[in-house]
Amino acid sequence: MDAVNPLIPTAYDLVWSGLAVVAFGLAVWGIVSLSRSARRLSSTVVLIWALVILLVPVLGPVSWLFAGRRAGVART
Repeated sequence: MDAVNPLIPTAYDLVWSGLAVVAFGLAVWGIVSLSRSARRLSSTVVLIWALVILLVPVLGPVSWLFAGRRAGVART
């Protein structure tokens, strides 16, 4: 029995699978970066950023990588 859905092209599945992998990679990268910066930030700020990174799929990690890291550096 063939597991491929004839109504959905294979390229569609590949693109969405690739985007899911990219989103997961961004989330991992954001959490690792946040954990490295955690000493400079308060625990409340770290918790909020962790929730944003995990709950907002692409924009959360991207916002941390471009805005959050710089904000943590500027305050010290």
